[in-house]
Amino acid sequence: MSHRNAGSWPGGGQARETTAGRLRARLASDTAVAQTGRVIASVVFRNFKALRDARVALAPFNLLIGPNGSGKTSLIEAVLRLCALARLPLGIPPADGRHRADGPEIEFNFTAPYDGLEATLRCVSENVCDLLQVVPRAGALREEDWTGLRSRLLRVRSYLLDHYAMAAPAMLANGTELAGNGGNLAAVLAARARAQPAVFAQFRAEVTRVLPEYDDLRFAERTDGTVELRVRLADGGEIVTAQNLSQGTLYTLAMLALAFDPAPPPVVCIEEIDRGIHPRLLREVRDALYRLSHPQATGLTRAPVQVIATTQSPYLLDLFRDHPEEIIIAEKHGRAATFSRLSDRADLAELLTEGSLGDMWFAGILGGVPEEK
Repeated sequence: MSHRNAGSWPGGGQARETTAGRLRARLASDTAVAQTGRVIASVVFRNFKALRDARVALAPFNLLIGPNGSGKTSLIEAVLRLCALARLPLGIPPADGRHRADGPEIEFNFTAPYDGLEATLRCVSENVCDLLQVVPRAGALREEDWTGLRSRLLRVRSYLLDHYAMAAPAMLANGTELAGNGGNLAAVLAARARAQPAVFAQFRAEVTRVLPEYDDLRFAERTDGTVELRVRLADGGEIVTAQNLSQGTLYTLAMLALAFDPAPPPVVCIEEIDRGIHPRLLREVRDALYRLSHPQATGLTRAPVQVIATTQSPYLLDLFRDHPEEIIIAEKHGRAATFSRLSDRADLAELLTEGSLGDMWFAGILGGVPEEK
């Protein structure tokens, strides 16, 4: 299937920006984004699956809760579709009539310095969005604005971890960044230990603090170019291979690997961040993700990462009691779904005096639960 983008550029005969000018623009955009901690300001859905007329404003950190089929995964899929189409050059909007005026579409708005741009995914069906239109809110679309935003969108990453893939040996040459399923975790950590020993030492110290049953990480390189992750038990020094680690241990290692990435993506989407992890470790998972979205709090100077994550855990939700602005509730009524922020509830202060967020969510007081007949 062909994927087409649409937009408008300054006249082709105009002189393009100099390399130095592009560098200055990039530095300015990095500074602006670093101050907000966000890239995507909001997403608007129209006639898309269950999201018939839904809008969600995105914060630096976003935790989505809600029943199955309420649009949580659709939000992440929309972000990924935007990034996929951003890889292609902008062109002329087609006139083939496949994209109806009332057809499904998804609109994206961005933070400064890209707040003058609006991107819309046009869809031929609820499952096929193949046209990206980028337009300025005022005036002409400047090439440097789209180039800067596009460079960030191309670095967005999404993760749905697979502990079977993570436990297997990985090609050592594939250790540049963590794969979407985490399957090259061993290669990423081995490469980091070799190229950035100080960063890896901080990561290892955090691993042994969070998982005190282990006191070291080891790597076994094989003749076929693969590397296997191993850990050493603190009690007795026995070496345990990744194949013998639990699902929760592997997921925790992956979360920490993301948190200690010295050059993380500008936006990270993670589905089911609580999956396989013991409730007592969920605070560590939350803090690891906070390290991404709030680096200054841990003494880091890099730009913040915008985090979009989903969960079905009332235990994890309880950990956000002091930050209700980071909770997005997905609701589904019949075939229509909507989003709302917990912090927007007028009765929030009263609710917080009555019990835990997890209990109130489970009881249906907060919404975001399956419908009952």
